[in-house]
Amino acid sequence: MSKRSRFAAAGVVALAVGAVGCGDPGGTDDVSASPTVTGSPIAEATTTTVPMPTASTSASPEPTATPAVLSGTRQITITRMDGFEAGLSLTDDGRLAEVDDDSGRQLFVPTPLGGQDFLIRSYRGAGGGPGTGDPVCWQVRNPGGGRPLLVEGAACRKDEPRQQFAITAADADEGFLISNNSAYLRTSRDAGLILEELGDGPPTSSFRFNDNGPAPSRD
Repeated sequence: MSKRSRFAAAGVVALAVGAVGCGDPGGTDDVSASPTVTGSPIAEATTTTVPMPTASTSASPEPTATPAVLSGTRQITITRMDGFEAGLSLTDDGRLAEVDDDSGRQLFVPTPLGGQDFLIRSYRGAGGGPGTGDPVCWQVRNPGGGRPLLVEGAACRKDEPRQQFAITAADADEGFLISNNSAYLRTSRDAGLILEELGDGPPTSSFRFNDNGPAPSRD
């Protein structure tokens, strides 16, 4: 190696050493300040998470409101969910049946008694106007002789257990189940509308409640 090359190499080393030794003391302050800079956004992010419990509380489900058709202030017609044109009627012979004309009492007012129990008042008419006359209420009748339970009309008495019908939402569709003392209203090929205990099977009939306007006044 020539003398000029050796001097050049020595000069490079000296410059490098000088750069390290003569560095700006303020560089240390810049490094030490960096945790403060990065710490500030973390504090801000923590602050933005504070409202989360409030949002969670507001998202809680609200209690389900009672349908208007079960308020006691609306008159309804009732049809079987899997039926066709026939609707329920408290016929002139006093029995609840399905009919395809305007006969009997076809306007009903489920009147709350507390919990899931209702007094079901029946009025003359088939829609298109308020029910007329004094109401007659549904009542369970046991004809005896091993025959199924029926529903017939009777003078309204809210303290009569045979007139206290439970009305609950059906699981299988958008209809309602109607029962009295665990016996459910359903259609029977041989006997028409009957009440029957379920046993191990699900209810076989559910019913659609069709709003027909304000209930008749009971003044």
